[in-house]
Amino acid sequence: MNATVSIDGVLVPAGEARVSVFDRGFLYGDSVYEVIRTYGLEPFEVVPHLARLAASAERISLRLPWPGERTAREIRRVVDASGSEATGDPGAAPWNSGERSVRIVVTRGSGEMGLDPSLATEPTVVILALPLQGPPLSAYRQGVPAWPFGGPGGPGRGGDPAAKTGEHLFHVLAVREARRHGAQEALLVDRYGCVTEGASSNVFAVRGGVLETPPLEAGLLAGVTRAVVLDLARRLGIPVREQPLPLVSLERADEAFLTSTVREVLPVVRVGDRQVGPGTPGPVTVRIHAAFRERAGGGHKPGKVARPG
Repeated sequence: MNATVSIDGVLVPAGEARVSVFDRGFLYGDSVYEVIRTYGLEPFEVVPHLARLAASAERISLRLPWPGERTAREIRRVVDASGSEATGDPGAAPWNSGERSVRIVVTRGSGEMGLDPSLATEPTVVILALPLQGPPLSAYRQGVPAWPFGGPGGPGRGGDPAAKTGEHLFHVLAVREARRHGAQEALLVDRYGCVTEGASSNVFAVRGGVLETPPLEAGLLAGVTRAVVLDLARRLGIPVREQPLPLVSLERADEAFLTSTVREVLPVVRVGDRQVGPGTPGPVTVRIHAAFRERAGGGHKPGKVARPG
């Protein structure tokens, strides 16, 4: 794997990177993490990402061993050590070529076996920098399908949705189901039939020119890209409503899109078996993504929307 790895502040070859089998992150998912991407090999929105890392750690009473400034320096060092070669994928979106995806993982550390968190000794910090593998350019031009998972009578997700932790089995099963139906993302549906978020994204709908997205109180992670998009929409004069988003409302929306660090703003043209709007990325989605491109990297635009032939 073409990765650059730091473990507790020491750069190690990817093939030799090791953590203990007694590490609580491995045994119990007792960890927090963040994913940051680069533009021009500069980490983007580092401060809000590290603030969310600290908030996640606080929610599970995990002591972060480094202050944010030390973590930011280590992220910079790992990115610099990763080089600048591109993936060579001709179908890649141009704003992803040569960029890095950086994952910061902090576990509670190793210790005697047992669920009691006080058995851990020192936290472990792992930082990985890998070539960024985002959606292809065609996904932005044509849109992608998404598949609902959960809902009344469905499996419960458990855990604290406001903390970005290593507890991911529910999300793994959701993505497996989405892939089984040929979809690119799973939409998590709560017991009331409302979409809260994607398995690794936030969800937006557009109806009558109004941008709608579930509020944080609905039980979702406060996405960093979500916050950027909400700010951009308001600056563009697009009305915003943070309110519960029933699955049926999303299915009947004029437009829909996902946001995440790696995806940026990704149009959704099908939810389950229902087509969203005309089945192509809508004008509000395209406008917001163009504004995001200007803020994040400038230059490269999402491109002309493909029309059905």
